[in-house]
Amino acid sequence: MLRFAGFELDLPRAELRGADGTPIKLRPKTFEMLRLFATNGGRVLSKQELMEAVWPNIHVGEDSLFQCIRELRTALGDERRQLIKLASGGGYLLATEVVEAPDVTLQAEAPLSASTEADLPELAAVVMAQPVRPKRAIFGVSRRAAAAAVAGLGVIVMGLAVAAPVLKPDLLFKPAPPRIAVMPIVDASNDSRGAAMAGEVTGRLTDGFARIQNISVVAPRLTAVAGGESPAASPSSSDYELRGELQLADQSWTLRARIIKTASGEVQSVATASVNAEAVDAQLAQARLAAGVGHVLARRLNDILEASASSSARRKSSAGGDKVAVEQALASINQTTRERFGAAQTMLQKALGEDPDNVDLAVALSSLQLRGIQMVWFSPEEAVAVEAKANATLEQALKAKPNSIPVLEAHCRFLSATNHFVESLVTCAKALSFDPWNGSALYLIGLGQVYLGRFDDALATFQQADRYDTPPASRWTWLLGAGMTYALMGRFEEALPWLQRSIAITPGTGRSHFLLAAAYQKSGRSEEARAAMQEGLRLRPGTTKLNVSPPMKNASPLCLAAWERVVQAEVDAGLPEQ
Repeated sequence: MLRFAGFELDLPRAELRGADGTPIKLRPKTFEMLRLFATNGGRVLSKQELMEAVWPNIHVGEDSLFQCIRELRTALGDERRQLIKLASGGGYLLATEVVEAPDVTLQAEAPLSASTEADLPELAAVVMAQPVRPKRAIFGVSRRAAAAAVAGLGVIVMGLAVAAPVLKPDLLFKPAPPRIAVMPIVDASNDSRGAAMAGEVTGRLTDGFARIQNISVVAPRLTAVAGGESPAASPSSSDYELRGELQLADQSWTLRARIIKTASGEVQSVATASVNAEAVDAQLAQARLAAGVGHVLARRLNDILEASASSSARRKSSAGGDKVAVEQALASINQTTRERFGAAQTMLQKALGEDPDNVDLAVALSSLQLRGIQMVWFSPEEAVAVEAKANATLEQALKAKPNSIPVLEAHCRFLSATNHFVESLVTCAKALSFDPWNGSALYLIGLGQVYLGRFDDALATFQQADRYDTPPASRWTWLLGAGMTYALMGRFEEALPWLQRSIAITPGTGRSHFLLAAAYQKSGRSEEARAAMQEGLRLRPGTTKLNVSPPMKNASPLCLAAWERVVQAEVDAGLPEQ
């Protein structure tokens, strides 16, 4: 029971009560936000932190956050905004003392104690007047009941013995998920900002790994040292440890982190991330450092856990040259041109021809070809055949590896490429549940939100991917997504820097130049608009008003109307109508 400013927050009952004990109705999300404020000791909680905690693995716009804040202020009578305060950095805090108190109502429902019995002499007299029977009980149970229980237990044991050969072991005894201890990042920076930076990065890594579906995060055990306590992992409490060091050199923060198998001390994976200490603010630096190592380590952990559930043959095939082929091909997905696409497709087809039963190669090829569908690099007839083949491949892969990040990513890409946007949101969210820093999944979620007409949500999703910036090779996609969303919202000036940054990374996509031309045109920069349009037509000759838009099946009316306005701006910038 938490008390503050005359209110009671009953955590077991999920109930807020006023000074007179009357319950105050709150939506579940609003209650969860209040719980976060009350249990964080007056600490400022950033908007991002609140959104990730209240809506885990669901990407919503800031409007949802603001609605919860408004509901809380109304429930608390905080019209003057003295309880739920907006902090200078853009976060919020509960600006009052919160004290923990015993729950009196729970105590009242407890069995009568000896002292309570003494205070009720009449009841005590009734109890004392009952005749005393000989003790014929076993552990407080009558002999007849005990005999029946023993007989029943025998039947259950015999039943399990008969069923054991048929039932899978995990149906009887579900194994506990692997446990990982995120150790405090060591500050090796020799800088006054280092300790605070290391602490924040540790918190972000802990929060991120705690959102991973098939593992659990355990708190480090405190051990006594001279002058106080120091966190240290207990070998018996965790299967893996995450350890790291933060350094500052040449105006760049560098985080080196590794996952270690606790029992053997074997290093399972190592990751490094760096950010320019002068170019970005502290919060963005913390987010990118945590994401930079978290993304790599989460994927490696997913590989380890998936490999443990796979056959030795599959482990062998994915550990050799095939893995190199997959990695090189998937890099072509992220920084794609038609030439790179063709080379990667040939590479994967050759490797798959040598190992036709390799699920990883088949999924990688499907994922690559789906990018080709999105980029309109197949003829309509080829696209139909590729789509059918990819669908069959992914159905088989999902049965074999339902929790594999690459398989889930490929399935998400398939659903997006075939305009099944609602389904893609669900699948991409599952991919994020195994790698919360997955920028590729965030991009596809944002794309789905665009086609569903949820422009504010899409913009927030693309911006979140930019805050994480992982994997860096995919950066051009969410930059393009943000620029496209701003253009669809009619905010063309704001679209320009995102589109320019995207093209600077991957200049070989004509669609980016068409959008840039529209943004220049609507911003009154007609000469630059025509230059961008000419470059787009050079990259995608034959493009006209009739075929410049992406496939619009299942798109919302809001999205369709917005695209019409963008296409008209492209025509004004020189796009042929026929």
